[in-house]
Amino acid sequence: QVQLVESGGGSVQAGGSLRLSCVASGDPTGSRSMGWFRQAPGKERDWVALIARDGSPSYADSVKGRFTISKDNAKNTLYLQMDSLKPEDTGVYYCAADPLTVVVGTPYYWGQGTQVTVSS
Repeated sequence: QVQLVESGGGSVQAGGSLRLSCVASGDPTGSRSMGWFRQAPGKERDWVALIARDGSPSYADSVKGRFTISKDNAKNTLYLQMDSLKPEDTGVYYCAADPLTVVVGTPYYWGQGTQVTVSS
């Protein structure tokens, strides 16, 4: 079992920055790969950024060049640095983890989500 707790959400104006954090606890084999997903109002949840066990990142086209995913293994913490935020980045951001070395499909574990609101 893996527990994920996100923090760092909030409200910011367009062009601003936020950093999300996600602390993972429990069985470390359950969080070999991790990622961030978001659900915008009225839309389905979709992936934003993923990080494989070897640390290699991948990003959705909509956030490339603006968001950076990273992981501090010593602290069991996943981060998402979000810069140049746009109103369309608004949504609930979820931390996710999976026992696989690379996230494929829907991750197994989820956090409770943290709200990000970007105003124009």
